[in-house]
Amino acid sequence: MKLIEEKFLKLGCDNAPGQELRQEGSNIEFIGEELTGIPVDFSHGDVNKTSFEPTPGALEAFVEGVHRGGEVAYTEYRGSGEIREDIAKKLANFTGAPISADQEIIITPGTQAALFLAMGATVSRGDKVAIVEPDYFANRKLVEFFDGEIVPIQMNYLASTKDSGLDMTQLEDAFKAGVRLFLFSNPNNPVGVIYSDEEIRKIAELAKKYDATVIVDQLYSRLLYDSRSYTHLRALDMHPENILTIMGPSKTESLSGYRLGVAFGSKVIIDRMEKLQAIVSLRAPGYCQSVLKTWFAEPEGWMEKRILEHQAIRDDLLVRFRAVEGVQIRTTEAGSYIFPRIPKLSIPTLDFVKILRLQAGVIVTPGTEFAPDRTDSFRLNFSQNHEAAIAAINRIAELIGRYR
Repeated sequence: MKLIEEKFLKLGCDNAPGQELRQEGSNIEFIGEELTGIPVDFSHGDVNKTSFEPTPGALEAFVEGVHRGGEVAYTEYRGSGEIREDIAKKLANFTGAPISADQEIIITPGTQAALFLAMGATVSRGDKVAIVEPDYFANRKLVEFFDGEIVPIQMNYLASTKDSGLDMTQLEDAFKAGVRLFLFSNPNNPVGVIYSDEEIRKIAELAKKYDATVIVDQLYSRLLYDSRSYTHLRALDMHPENILTIMGPSKTESLSGYRLGVAFGSKVIIDRMEKLQAIVSLRAPGYCQSVLKTWFAEPEGWMEKRILEHQAIRDDLLVRFRAVEGVQIRTTEAGSYIFPRIPKLSIPTLDFVKILRLQAGVIVTPGTEFAPDRTDSFRLNFSQNHEAAIAAINRIAELIGRYR
């Protein structure tokens, strides 16, 4: 097999979020009747009027950008200077550390693009990269795409409630073995746990000790439940060139359709990301960049209301999952994901995921997208219509019973 074929074979996306409709299910034998109800796609959040609409003023900001025309359509590759100045101040206030709008921030076409550019700017052939298992599905694939060597760090999330359960001994051993890049999401995607203050400080300590770079995906760091605290890595004692943070307004703020992401931190990495963006997409869409003006500028009480609405859905879904014999699940602390471990079934979990879609109108993402050994788990994004989500979980519970 040619090297290029091997590279893209590893990028297989048949089970990735949003690709479920491309899956074949003709060879599956169904048990019982079809379960009817409102279809729910838990592979991503619902941004319709019946669930979570985009932040107020987003569309108006976009239209304003369109009316400004070429003035905003062709910005610097790293994004509009005006917009960068605005969000650098907001993000500095949010994360507790200053950001140079000129040198330390880049606007990208979504956080996925920010992650791609960041990895392209830090990983070359043979580099050892530590990633958490489980964690965001693209992390593993990007290391492989850029010919890096994956060094997995286990997160024993079901064995702990006071922290994420990250194996710190394993992480330090990885640094000792030559890892110079650590990539992780906080809150974790798919589990929804927040790394404790002690864990984040330990990560900073190890990165400083071994002169390692850390890329942290903080996409859901605004959507915190139960008044939980959150420690920003970049606010700690780390060399400023060894930390890059990725954020964006696509999830909590329901602005995913505008494809906006931001990376900030290391000047060297930002410079490399800009050079790579120049040949990949040139820039984030100019008109869409205007929508960033609404970020961290929502009406008073808007974010608090959104958090409480998500928390209410989370609580109801957890109750229903925990009522199913054999299901194990960690309480989501932030973000909009839950990651249940289900009991052993009579069929492989990948087939069960297809059955959920075909027999119950429910789409979930298999756990193997987030770690190769999570064959007994799947991820759900509960940023959905509340009643429809509850009904969908009831259908999942019934099918777990059928296929035991």
